[in-house]
Amino acid sequence: MGILDGKNILVTGVIAPNSIAYQVARTAQEQGATVVLSAFGRVGLVERLARRLPAPAPVVELDVTNEEHLDTLAARLGEHVGAVHGVLHSVAHAPAGALGGSFLRTRWADVAAAVHVSAYSLQAVTRAVLPLMGPGGSIVGLDFDASRAWSQYDWMGVAKAGLESCSRYLASYLGGQGIRVNLVAAGPLRTMAAVGIGADGVDGFTRQAQGWHEQAPLGWDPTDFEPVARSCVTLLSDWLPATTGEIIHVDGGVHAIGDVPGGRAAADTQRPEEVWVR
Repeated sequence: MGILDGKNILVTGVIAPNSIAYQVARTAQEQGATVVLSAFGRVGLVERLARRLPAPAPVVELDVTNEEHLDTLAARLGEHVGAVHGVLHSVAHAPAGALGGSFLRTRWADVAAAVHVSAYSLQAVTRAVLPLMGPGGSIVGLDFDASRAWSQYDWMGVAKAGLESCSRYLASYLGGQGIRVNLVAAGPLRTMAAVGIGADGVDGFTRQAQGWHEQAPLGWDPTDFEPVARSCVTLLSDWLPATTGEIIHVDGGVHAIGDVPGGRAAADTQRPEEVWVR
């Protein structure tokens, strides 16, 4: 018996095996869930990844900024499942000009894009699936601690702060329907997006991850996705029925200790390539 037996879960943001979304999808299936994946643009790629899961998963196309995609999402999900019991929101984006030390030079168009995809989309996706979700439903979003300024994270950090506030408002409005909304704030994991932030690239990520490991009471392995995946699956299950509006930190305990190397914003004049985060 798995803790997600009988549940249908929508997992957004799968783009590679070393993504949190993919690992959550895998763990959810291992715990008995029927999983549906969403794809932004590269549907064929996500379909290939879906076939690598323990059980093949259907894929629906979803651009969270496309109102037609959102308006038809429930109907398209209904072709595969009769109800949706949980959603993993694993979508975030910032244009190059909003990252990498460009904070003071960033124009509104880049900020608007980051906030639209990384914060507002939590409400948009939730609203789109509500026709298929009843009491006991669970929305889980992926976060990176927005209480501090992180080197080169810049406007993505601001967007994550918006995501945190958005999750609390959703929890407030949906509590009466018996639907929970929570976030999981993970420590740095070696995803394609994470190592692409900033001019230092892989080297910068390696330094941050090492500093994180040294600071964390429990230590931290940036290649081990299991703790984050299990935490997300637990929130998607019925095991935390009275928890909503919460941010669950899965970071080895760093959030409770203090700053880590690379934790302060840095004035880096170089601009990274445009990246998708998380």
